[in-house]
Amino acid sequence: MDYRKYIHSDPNILLGKPVIIGTRISVELILKKLSEGASVEELIKSYPNLKKDEIMACIAYSADAIEREEIIAN
Repeated sequence: MDYRKYIHSDPNILLGKPVIIGTRISVELILKKLSEGASVEELIKSYPNLKKDEIMACIAYSADAIEREEIIAN
């Protein structure tokens, strides 16, 4: 999935945190809700303008960020 269709960062929105385009819903918020046990359906019910593809884009974005992360061992 090309998450760049759904996710962007703008220093004028939430201090530049990655958000779903056209919203102030952050990737962080979506991941936090999912980690707390919320389902995709529950998120869509809580945020009616949210789409399943946007939630999946948040997961893809975080996977890409982790993939590019450098770990420095001591």
